[in-house]
Amino acid sequence: MSVAALIVAAGRGSRAGEGLPKQYRDLQGRSVLARTLASFLSHPGIDQILVVIHPDDDAFYEGSIAAFVPLPSALLPCVHGGATRQDSVRNGLEALASSAPEIVLVHDAARPFASPELIDRAIQAARRWDGAVPGISVTDTIKVIGHQAEVISTPERDSLRAVQTPQAFRFSLLLDVHRKATAAGMHAFTDDGALAEWAGMPVHVFEGDSENIKLTHPADFLEAERRLKGPSMTYITKLGTGFDVHAFVDGDHVWLGGIKVPHDRGVIAHSDGDVILHALTDAILGALADGDIGTHFPPSDPQWRGASSDQFLAHAVSMVRERGGVVDHLDTTLLCESPRLGPHREAMRQRIAEIAGLRLDQVSLKATTTEKLGFTGRNEGIAAQAAATIRLPEVNS
Repeated sequence: MSVAALIVAAGRGSRAGEGLPKQYRDLQGRSVLARTLASFLSHPGIDQILVVIHPDDDAFYEGSIAAFVPLPSALLPCVHGGATRQDSVRNGLEALASSAPEIVLVHDAARPFASPELIDRAIQAARRWDGAVPGISVTDTIKVIGHQAEVISTPERDSLRAVQTPQAFRFSLLLDVHRKATAAGMHAFTDDGALAEWAGMPVHVFEGDSENIKLTHPADFLEAERRLKGPSMTYITKLGTGFDVHAFVDGDHVWLGGIKVPHDRGVIAHSDGDVILHALTDAILGALADGDIGTHFPPSDPQWRGASSDQFLAHAVSMVRERGGVVDHLDTTLLCESPRLGPHREAMRQRIAEIAGLRLDQVSLKATTTEKLGFTGRNEGIAAQAAATIRLPEVNS
């Protein structure tokens, strides 16, 4: 009996705070999605896995699956989601229709702690029933309230369950109810169990797992980090600084903070000459005590001619995470008479946060002139200085 896992990763996760969509944020050196995929790729009962992603997230997805080398054959090409979670699940089911698995497990990408035992129970439940969802007992008293916050009723806790994923169904039946809902103009179901109930399909509850948390709020990420680090990990804070400069030449734009900024000059550079990203890269490498940007990306190497500097910063950040470390904060000051930073500042901060996998409040960007002094004051070039704060696991010598 073939089993497919459908991983829903098309949401934006706004409640988790600013920065990358939550499924692509870093958790101890791997993205949330990569950790979720690892749980299913390592399970012997899963035959194929399909991930549904947001249309804007192709690059983020490719970065996440780069953690798997070689790429597992069970991992099918991803598909794009729709306007709602329900639409995204249906798109995934339609993509699986050609292979027609007998069972499908629908799982949230933001639940990276699905255990082998939970996946076992999901598969067994789908074999026993047409549809089943994992649930855990409710420990708090639940009140049903009205529009004026008045208590309507107090349900018995024994009959309540908090529902999780993976939710397990006979594939053909779930695809059919999704098609019926779409035909009826229904698109707002946030839970496949509820959609199945709407269609009159019996849905059962099997034992969930209290450790199978969904990463929704910033506090959830802190708890996940603590769980992965273990109780005895000690971190040392390190600070690195970086500086970069490029001379102006005739041109029509400069790259700054990963953003193409229109300007009446260009820069002389081997790569794209992004002084902000170059300074940040050197700052992180300095905190690691691991050379500088020229050591890792020598200008004598033709492969880096005209290269986009975002890959330099991404590489430096990955080096921190490969050592079990964390990037806490990136701060840059741009030194130039022109172009003006103000109109582009927030776009640059957002882009740097995306490249480094950080929240927006972990990226600071400022600018100053040199009061007409020096080469920047004469508008002969542009410079940036940066600082990076990181934490690395303490190593006993």
